[in-house]
Amino acid sequence: MADKKEKPDKVDQAAKAEQTAKSDAAAKAKREGKARQAQQKQAAEEAKASAAAPLPPEPKLPARLRVRFENEIAPALMKELKIDNKMRVPRLEKITINMALQEARDNVKILDSALEELKVIAGQKPVLTRARKAISNFKLRQGMPIGVMVTLRREKMWEFFDRLVNISLPRVRDFRGVSDKAFDGRGNYSLGLKEHTIFPELNLDKVEKVKGLTISITTTARSDFEGQTLLRALGMPMRGAAEREADAAKAAAAAQAHAAARAAVAAAATPPPTPTPTQGA
Repeated sequence: MADKKEKPDKVDQAAKAEQTAKSDAAAKAKREGKARQAQQKQAAEEAKASAAAPLPPEPKLPARLRVRFENEIAPALMKELKIDNKMRVPRLEKITINMALQEARDNVKILDSALEELKVIAGQKPVLTRARKAISNFKLRQGMPIGVMVTLRREKMWEFFDRLVNISLPRVRDFRGVSDKAFDGRGNYSLGLKEHTIFPELNLDKVEKVKGLTISITTTARSDFEGQTLLRALGMPMRGAAEREADAAKAAAAAQAHAAARAAVAAAATPPPTPTPTQGA
C-alpha cells in the first residue's frame, strides 16, 4: 500500500515541478519582452530627440572679398586717399535690392515668383513693398503690394557684391562698364538692371517673365570721389571720361557717316537739271 501511495505523490511532485518550470519560463520570457520593449522605446525616443535637435552650426568661412579688402584694398585706399586712420577708410555698409513690378496691380501672383527669384539671387528672404499713398491715375491704392526688396549686410553683402562684379555683370549683352555718374553726392551708388536673368543662380526654365531690378550700394564714403575710388578698387567696372569720349566720338562718326549716306542717296535720286535753250538759238 505504501508503494502505491508514494507513486502518485511522485507524479504530482513532478507535475508541479514541470508546471512551476513552465510558469517561471513564461514569467522570464515576459520580463525579457518588457525589457526589449523598454529598450526599443528608449532608442526610438533618443533617435527622435537627436533628429529634432538642431545640428551644430558649421564653421562659417569669411567672404573672400572682405578678406581681400582688409588685407590689400584698405591699405591701398589709405595711401591713395591720404588717410591716416584705418577706421576712416570708406567701406561697404549695405546693399539694397529692389524689384518694382507694375504688373502686380492686376496680377498679385507675380509677386510670389518675384519673392522666390529674389531669394535665390540674394540668398536671403525678401519682403514685400507696399504703396505709401494712393494715386488714382495709376490705379494705385494705399497699402497695395507693388514690389519686393531685400537688404544685405555683412558676409552676404560681400558675397553678393563679389558675384555681381565678377560673374553677373560680364554676362550683360554688349557690356562696356557701368556709368560713373550714378552717385548721389554722398558716396552711394545706384545701379539699374533691365534683366534679372544675368544671375546664374536662377533656373531660366522656371522664370515666367524677365524682370528689372535696382541695386543700391551704400558706403561710408563722404564724397562721390571716395565712393568711386572704393568701388573701382573692389572691382566695379566703370566707364571713365576717356571711355565716354570714345563712345561719343564713335557715335558722332556714325551719325556723320549716316548723314553722308543719306545725302548720297538723295543726290542719286535727284534728276539732273535740263539745259535751258539760249536766246541765239
